[in-house]
Amino acid sequence: MAPVPRGDGKLSHDLLPGEKGPQDACGVFGVWAPGDEVAKLTYFGLYALQHRGQESAGIAVSDGSHIVVYKDMGLVSQVFTEASLDSLHGHVAIGHTRYSTTGSSVWENAQPTFRATATGHLALGHNGNLTNTHELRARLADLAAVSGELPLGTRMQATSDTDTLSGLLAAHPELSLEDAALVELPYVRGAFSLVFMDDDAVYGARDPQGIRPLVLGRLERGWVLASETAALDIVGASFVREVEPGELVVIDEHGLRSHRFAEPDPKGCLFEYVYLARPDTSISGRGVQTVRVEIGRRLAREDVVDADLVIPVPESGRYAAIGYAQESGIPFAEGLVKNAYVGRTFIQPSQSIRQLGIRLKLNPLRDVIAGQRLVVVDDSIVRGNTQRALVRMLREAGAREVHVRIASPPVKWPCFYGIDFASRAELIANGLSVDEIRTSLGADSLAYVELDELVDATGLEKDRLCRACFDGVYPVELPEPELLGKHVLEGIERRVERTTTDNEGVTTLLGGGAADALDRP
Repeated sequence: MAPVPRGDGKLSHDLLPGEKGPQDACGVFGVWAPGDEVAKLTYFGLYALQHRGQESAGIAVSDGSHIVVYKDMGLVSQVFTEASLDSLHGHVAIGHTRYSTTGSSVWENAQPTFRATATGHLALGHNGNLTNTHELRARLADLAAVSGELPLGTRMQATSDTDTLSGLLAAHPELSLEDAALVELPYVRGAFSLVFMDDDAVYGARDPQGIRPLVLGRLERGWVLASETAALDIVGASFVREVEPGELVVIDEHGLRSHRFAEPDPKGCLFEYVYLARPDTSISGRGVQTVRVEIGRRLAREDVVDADLVIPVPESGRYAAIGYAQESGIPFAEGLVKNAYVGRTFIQPSQSIRQLGIRLKLNPLRDVIAGQRLVVVDDSIVRGNTQRALVRMLREAGAREVHVRIASPPVKWPCFYGIDFASRAELIANGLSVDEIRTSLGADSLAYVELDELVDATGLEKDRLCRACFDGVYPVELPEPELLGKHVLEGIERRVERTTTDNEGVTTLLGGGAADALDRP
């Protein structure tokens, strides 16, 4: 499908000036179901995963002879129509919703990627972020040098790590896709939950740390792979199990088979519980909604405040606010109304519209909050601009006091495994104490949940979770700073300083801090 021009091709992620919160990881979906409308199943699966990526969406379908890829910039509902889905015929399909973490947000980098191979065709979707993309790009060039030409279908204009990985899988004319994956996946580092397909089969693979989720489900006449269990529910699939870290699964007419390409070292993303995953999803056997309510209870036990109402910042602060209210005995109330239709948009707001800021997304219920002492529960603070504007708005609406409670520890470190946080220099918790952040926000008090309490709420052992954005301990080794970042394949370096490795071999990063936050308007 040809790209559709939309203005300057850039997305407006936030209408609040200077603010970009944690941008979601991608969503992947795959289905093998002869006799079913696999394109429509994939469409509804992607609808369930829309929260994981809103920049582009795509579906690839095979009828056993050809793979057709239909993709474009925008939301799932913007990209696909009834007519376009009716044109996608086959028994195997994969789908993807993208937020870019390597490679710009342009049509060329939208997924699924596509390759013609020596033995057929390949389409691939990726959730996560690779940390050795430069090495993989060099490996792809070496394979091309040996064969005397680039692997079939290589599109050098694409600059995503996913595109590089697709090229590697297509670079083995003597092997089946299954065997090529077993050759190449051991070379891949970082976070990757993959769904890919050839003409007849669908494949799923997860990195040895299992940083990003991937689950397997059963249909009456087929199988499903998805980023979250909620997507299985919506297409009527029953949950079978999670794809294990370091596992490759293959589904075709012979059924399901599994290969182990690396030894597992589980380090699931802790931030999935805080923000990324849907509340109706289960991870490692525990419901995300249950975890978030428990986080709120623990937050209330850690820090008691005398207040009249507990209100959530919708939507991701809702269940922690419920838990906080249950534990503290302070009544829960809806004090903010969210406009569900404001978010990522192709319409670039003018400066006068930008100055409306957070009111385009959230508006206070004045009759609820006027004269009240409020506990406001949110999922996380990144730069602090949203919370600062929110506190000011609540005071203007008549709140007597505003006490901010955060259902995660301070975010002090950037993520290189599939979440696009700000750089470390832009994170308000880097270099400021909690009280200094409170002053910057204009709140009467501020408290975060402790890291160990957050971990305990998940029911998992601490060493089975990736906590890098909270404690700077990165479970997968990072390359040199010039080889990190979203635009590494475009020659744009990420401005991050590398530092020392401590006695335990833990590498950390340094940045400039956020010491000017107290002086911001």
